[in-house]
Amino acid sequence: MEEKRMKTIHMLTLAFGIAFMPPIWAVLAPYIGVNTGAVALICAGLFVANGNKRDNVMKISLGFLLGDLWAVLAVWLMENMSWNPDIELYCTLFVMGGLAVIIGETFAKYIFTPSWLCGWAIGLTIMGSMKIADIGTLPVQIGMAMLVGVIYVGVGVDTFQRFLIKKLRKMNEQ
Repeated sequence: MEEKRMKTIHMLTLAFGIAFMPPIWAVLAPYIGVNTGAVALICAGLFVANGNKRDNVMKISLGFLLGDLWAVLAVWLMENMSWNPDIELYCTLFVMGGLAVIIGETFAKYIFTPSWLCGWAIGLTIMGSMKIADIGTLPVQIGMAMLVGVIYVGVGVDTFQRFLIKKLRKMNEQ
């Protein structure tokens, strides 16, 4: 019975944390010039899927930021090639995907390769159909949303949930 009760407490405190904290970011993001706020939820999801490992926050964050940079570089490369667009896309993804894995795994102590690849996919989804001249501040906005996702949503909700569970345990002991 206790295990079922704890699962319910974990579920409800997580639900409350997710219901409470990410919407604050969603409301505030446009006021600070970030129009890619939803990216934070994707990045938080990867942090959670990695087990909420706080010791990986820097690695995951660096991976996301490298993916953001990788997306800008991919857009620039494809814009400056003069081949068939399908061949440009394939070659760019082939070379840059392979390099991301080789670099990420070579420096796995500092870079979380899945977040690099995920960050690259996020960046390409948002900027892939744009011209470099039209990208403007999007890479900065995406990068900010990525960091907010890992740190504020990922770590923040985990911290908030732990706090709530601790308070509920204390109340239960009294």
